[in-house]
Amino acid sequence: MAFLDVENLTIKFGGLTAVDHVNFKVNQGEIFSIIGPNGAGKTTVFNMLTGVYNVTEGSIEFKGKKIQNQTAQFIVKEGIARTFQNIRLFDNCRVIENVLIGMTIKTNYNFFDVICRTKKYRDVHSKMLNHAVDLLDEIGLANKTDVYADSLPYGDQRKLEIARAMATGAELILLDEPAAGMNPKETDDLMKFIGTLKYKGYTIILIDHDMKFIMNISDRILVLNHGKKIAEGLPNEVMTNSDVIAAYLGGTH
Repeated sequence: MAFLDVENLTIKFGGLTAVDHVNFKVNQGEIFSIIGPNGAGKTTVFNMLTGVYNVTEGSIEFKGKKIQNQTAQFIVKEGIARTFQNIRLFDNCRVIENVLIGMTIKTNYNFFDVICRTKKYRDVHSKMLNHAVDLLDEIGLANKTDVYADSLPYGDQRKLEIARAMATGAELILLDEPAAGMNPKETDDLMKFIGTLKYKGYTIILIDHDMKFIMNISDRILVLNHGKKIAEGLPNEVMTNSDVIAAYLGGTH
């Protein structure tokens, strides 16, 4: 059984079919990339996987459970989290507070516990704080716990956003254009960081336009064009596929 099994994924906006019967499977522990020209449907697929958009047709099965058309909160609780092309940190919160916010999705205290600072709240919050510090240590930001998010260098902001996704308890992390706006050094650092996530047991799906980044980091690649799947395979297979060259790299058949 695939970790994530997507069958005939389709979404229509009025008379426009944005994603058209797309099929793919993602295995646990792999880095799976989705590429294609602008408007190919990549982010739309992400939005269906994470409950932002409802599926018109098809199914999304995660660890054997159908999750299509569930709420975003439900999907996060099931173990799927994401980042966005435009960084969405809480700029006026400290680094550690951004990570703690990611953990609140699975807290088991109530409003009364928070207001009254009950023992239950104190115990849970203490565990969350320790876990947040551990996560920041893993990503190399342990010395910046009290720094405000908007004061971080761009590359560290990207790492913090990924750490917040990790903090939800996710097993599958979707990264939307993680290398966007990065210089070559930052991109190389990010590639190494994502590689460490794989070896920590996370499964990664990512979208990016940086072909060198994609080819160097991916185990397998899915290519979309005009909402349809045109290729899938190993990086070297995709790179030499005539349909991909024609649609994405600007070549001809």
